[in-house]
Amino acid sequence: MERRTSLTKNVEYLADETDDGKKILSGYFIRFNEETELYKGQFETVSPDSIPDDIADHDVRALFDHQTGKVLGRTKAGTMTLKKDDKGLFGSVEINEDDPEALSVYAKVKRGDVSQASFGFYINDVDTEKRDDGWHDTLTSVDVFEVSVVAFPAYQTTEIDARHRDNMRVEQEQFATRKKQLKEELEKKWKIQLS
Repeated sequence: MERRTSLTKNVEYLADETDDGKKILSGYFIRFNEETELYKGQFETVSPDSIPDDIADHDVRALFDHQTGKVLGRTKAGTMTLKKDDKGLFGSVEINEDDPEALSVYAKVKRGDVSQASFGFYINDVDTEKRDDGWHDTLTSVDVFEVSVVAFPAYQTTEIDARHRDNMRVEQEQFATRKKQLKEELEKKWKIQLS
């Protein structure tokens, strides 16, 4: 299993107050079936099946910028709710008014200075497909352990390692393709069969 983080595109975060004055951050932390090009030749999509239907019962934390010291809410504590629907994973976080950092994050989202989301997860299962434009991974089963409101997508060292392995896979495929082409050209030119 690999610890990874991924950026959620097309976020629709709201920083709002309830009728009883509670400050709430809400929006989609994960969007299903949206292809993301992680880098040239490597694409990723999150399948709706990847998130369990009972995700609301899992112990997941809401963080700011993936920083474990900046916890905004937690499902187990009842300060965050998560709901899977046909669009993705929707979350609602009740901001702690006694936490200046949480209030600062709320203000940044309310002003529109921060508007992106990301999530941390372990991969259980993935479908990989080779296409003309590169490799495409569809995440089919993941364990989400945190969701984050982020200024920029943050990548952990282990994710860089995972991405490095993905890069190596693309490079190996390109090398094998070029090797095959050269072999065919030599066989055609010299009319010999190479092993």
